[in-house]
Amino acid sequence: MNHEPNVAYWHSLADRAIAGELISRDDARAVLSAPDDQVLALLDAAFKVRRQFHGRKVRIHVLQNAKSGACPEDCSFCSQSSRYDTAVDEYKIQSVDEIVDGARRAKRAKAWKYCIVTATRGPSRHDLDVVCEAVKRIKAEMDITVCTSLGLLTEDKARRLKEAGVDRFNHNLETSERFFSEVATTHTWADRVNTVKLAKAAGMEACAGGIVGMGESQDDVIDLAFALREVGADSVPVNFLDPRPGTPFAKLERMSPTQCLKTLAMFRFVHPRADLRVAGGREVNLRWMQPFALYCVNSIFTSGYLTTPGATPSTDHQMIRDLGFEWEEVESPAPWRRAAAGEEACHARETSGEAAP
Repeated sequence: MNHEPNVAYWHSLADRAIAGELISRDDARAVLSAPDDQVLALLDAAFKVRRQFHGRKVRIHVLQNAKSGACPEDCSFCSQSSRYDTAVDEYKIQSVDEIVDGARRAKRAKAWKYCIVTATRGPSRHDLDVVCEAVKRIKAEMDITVCTSLGLLTEDKARRLKEAGVDRFNHNLETSERFFSEVATTHTWADRVNTVKLAKAAGMEACAGGIVGMGESQDDVIDLAFALREVGADSVPVNFLDPRPGTPFAKLERMSPTQCLKTLAMFRFVHPRADLRVAGGREVNLRWMQPFALYCVNSIFTSGYLTTPGATPSTDHQMIRDLGFEWEEVESPAPWRRAAAGEEACHARETSGEAAP
């Protein structure tokens, strides 16, 4: 790095990101290592990028844990792994009706996206049938983006999800390729990259991010950010580890709020156009500094996470309003609703004597 970190330097990173230039690893390292007394200046620069591509809109996302616990994988952060003694609920995949009801709750929470998640290595034929049927019903009933997170995919399974109406598929890379074996051993980092590529090849957007705070190095965090850009992630959820009792990572310490904010700023500079989201661990890691995250990210989860509680929709709505931002909802109605609206408008014109166009 040839610059001493200061306000002008942070804004030069913002200008380069807006112009489409990938910042260097040294630049990324400087952001993560920024003095705490420069955090506000760093956030101002990150907001310059966020505002350029996303304005003051905030996308609200809601998770549905559609199949909980008993996962055969050994991800060291996850309380849903069958290998660890945790108190997590265990149940088989929910019914189509339950998944659709979850989408209705998400819509009432002003959600832009509803994400259906199952704890599994990959979707069985039965589970895929349930999810696909639920997605078809959701898309016919309401205007909402649908994401699924179902583990490892094959080409055929990715195609089926796209045909059912899934907009996005989530599969996080979790961490750097170098550090991955410290996190999971029952599948590889390359397996995860392959699933992201299959989702994109099928025509779905790729939602891929990771978890920070698992004992990785600063370079691992940078490697993750750059790898996600290389695989073409459209949506990047950044999770901060919330250590779960009974898991191998249970005794790790949570990150400080300022380090979380520096991490989000770095991800924004590397992913200027992405749907960047502050995800799991937001409430317990950022604590009173949660609102500052919205100067970097343009989306959040509300109503909790897969196995841990989170902020309520009303609390998040108030935070968004207090910052002078506004939540974004899906604007284009489903085809049947457009048709119904057209028929209603035509009937109204006929009864009022107004000529149809």
